[in-house]
Amino acid sequence: MKTLTTINAPHPREAQVAIDVISNLKSRASDLPKRERKVASFVQENFEAVISMSIADLAAACGVSSPTIVRFSRSMGCDGYREFKMRLAQNLAVSLQYMTTEARKSHSSEVGNVDQIIGALSATINIMRKQLDSQALSVAKVAIAEARSVLVGGIGGGSAVLANEAANRLFRLGIPAIAISESYLLQMRAAALQSDDVLFLISATGEAAEIVITAEIANGYGATTVALSKKGSRLANVVTTAIEVDLPEDPDVHKPTASRYAYLVLIDALSMSIAQHNAEHATESLRRIRASLTAFHGRIESQPLGD
Repeated sequence: MKTLTTINAPHPREAQVAIDVISNLKSRASDLPKRERKVASFVQENFEAVISMSIADLAAACGVSSPTIVRFSRSMGCDGYREFKMRLAQNLAVSLQYMTTEARKSHSSEVGNVDQIIGALSATINIMRKQLDSQALSVAKVAIAEARSVLVGGIGGGSAVLANEAANRLFRLGIPAIAISESYLLQMRAAALQSDDVLFLISATGEAAEIVITAEIANGYGATTVALSKKGSRLANVVTTAIEVDLPEDPDVHKPTASRYAYLVLIDALSMSIAQHNAEHATESLRRIRASLTAFHGRIESQPLGD
């Protein structure tokens, strides 16, 4: 049996809620004292420049004293100017694409939006298809098809939805499967897995500490771990088998991500392969589901299996 992995919990300071200083600037600036308002105004007009300015530089540019800069930083929820600059840099790293004129004013017709979504879907799926590792898919198929039970995990909006969809596909094939999206419960469930169980994790980034730790816990107890995730991610590197894809995202911040469609295609393809691997058992399970639905509403025409 594999030895348990030692997991170092994050320091409380590292686990604190992130401070969005850009939002704080917008919501609190009008309530600041006069001198701090001058600082807020300058910062909002010079976000990127402020990151490289010393406290003396910023004070001189705003015509205020250094203590005023410190008070302003604390008004923004930071311990001091150094933390303010760090938080501002972090915010800008993910926020600049949302702050451009193009992002705020992008628009097209409703039909044009449908065409854009379809185009992105097709392009993303084609990229995914070229990256597929058939061996990884085959190994994952056998592991899940022959598992005593399957725990499917996904944290966050898109991954949680995909995890639920995967569990829905699997239970229809007669495989005991449950989807969990709450990180603590997912880790507890992983600790209860045995060597004939499978942990199937879905993560678009594969970098969330909670999801990586869950895989390490399951590995420690001898369960088989499978991931559908980004190529080369932390998650892909710690699981038994990784189905890896590296999918681009559209720069239009108003358009929902297209990568989830590619993940759905992979989940459906994997489910189909599992059904074919367990053809007799899966077919009987599907028959029972269809029979139960027919008895419930009386319709016998072709219809989705409970979808």
